[in-house]
Amino acid sequence: MSAFVKNQWYVAAYGTEVERGLLARTICGEPIVLYRTGTGRVAALADRCVHRRYPLSESKLAGDTIVCGYHGFTYDPDGRCVAVPGQERIPRTARVAAYPAAEQDSLVWLWIGDPDRADMSLIPRAPWLADPAYTTVRGMEPLAARASLLVDNLMDLSHETYLHGGYIGTPEVAETPIRTEVDEDARIVRVSRRMDDAACPPFYEKSTGITGRIVRWQDIEYHPPCLYLLHSRVAPAGALPRPDGTDPDGFHVEVVYAITPSTENSTYDFWAVARDFALGDEGVSQFLHESNRTVVLQDVGALNLLEQVIAAEPAGTQELSINIDTGGLAARRMLARMTAESQPEQAAVR
Repeated sequence: MSAFVKNQWYVAAYGTEVERGLLARTICGEPIVLYRTGTGRVAALADRCVHRRYPLSESKLAGDTIVCGYHGFTYDPDGRCVAVPGQERIPRTARVAAYPAAEQDSLVWLWIGDPDRADMSLIPRAPWLADPAYTTVRGMEPLAARASLLVDNLMDLSHETYLHGGYIGTPEVAETPIRTEVDEDARIVRVSRRMDDAACPPFYEKSTGITGRIVRWQDIEYHPPCLYLLHSRVAPAGALPRPDGTDPDGFHVEVVYAITPSTENSTYDFWAVARDFALGDEGVSQFLHESNRTVVLQDVGALNLLEQVIAAEPAGTQELSINIDTGGLAARRMLARMTAESQPEQAAVR
């Protein structure tokens, strides 16, 4: 049984990454080549020529077609072979798989699974990434670890206190209890932590100008398998939103992670930080980009190490879980059900 949830949308790239060139990505174990046609459409094809399996991503784009760099088989954006060397007849089976692609909220999403089941309405939203009322910094770091470890990491933010001290973590994050909600119908796991009197970490102090103690809210929404949202609010201690919902004293940051499995033991860690303050301040943007990338790389280092530890342990090694793990455990259960449901024949055999 595959370790991946199929018949789902996954982030393959930022829209700005897909140009008039060939971009290779491996998603859920499937090698894929992406490019943009002359009309601006994103094409996504299996990254293997049908002739001798040469990577199409190492080939040449000619107009809107890919010419295989080994023997010249040529494919259109829908995966059909339109030319073969030395003969006019094109074999009936000469085509590669084409993946449904969609662009939304500055992200390129690919459907992994039965293409007839692709439904754009199922793509989860991250509207801040394309909202002019927010300024966004972003990046992507490859992770040499399974995607589930990154899900665990993001669902339990108490690790900020220990792994990210001096950047985003303060003692209050680990000390404050969480509230977990699981919506089975909508397939969302929510974890909230509300800190009424907390130290202001450098990440927020230097970007907002707040000095002294703060109110700090962390409200997580995880939309398995791919999208993680962290709605973050900070304000001077004692400042709360008004009854009408306005929040003149608050600074709001929307943190978005797209957790895309590459192989069973590697992951694309797409991250973005959108803010509703200092919109035109390039200095703040540079600081937040550098700081958040440092935090992401700290996670990458820890999870790469953890992957090695897990791989070396005997099967069935037990873990100890506590209250702060309720969100992560709920996410694990939901992902396990979705994996089984996406492969009904294999699940029935089990």
